[in-house]
Amino acid sequence: MNEVIEVANQTTQTVPVAPAQDGMWGMIIYCVVIMAILYLFMIRPNKKHMAEYQKMLNSVKVGNRVLAAGIYGTVKKVNETTINMEIAKGVVIEVNKNAIASVE
Repeated sequence: MNEVIEVANQTTQTVPVAPAQDGMWGMIIYCVVIMAILYLFMIRPNKKHMAEYQKMLNSVKVGNRVLAAGIYGTVKKVNETTINMEIAKGVVIEVNKNAIASVE
């Protein structure tokens, strides 16, 4: 009976296992793929849209009809960061350029 116990103890010994290198590389590749997808579908289109918007803001000139802050008006004066627009005859308001939504 002592022999059976010794045999059982010999078979249950633990063997050191090497760390899983494949899992680490798989995780790195997964992160790179996720970052590439985020760049292609979120960051790049947003940069393109912002460049077009900035181009539109730079093209605003006196006489343009614009939609700014939900109000339509005609540009009377263009400053560095603001525009003066006439919303009714004799009514001129000053609006931040970043509030411009569209230029007609």
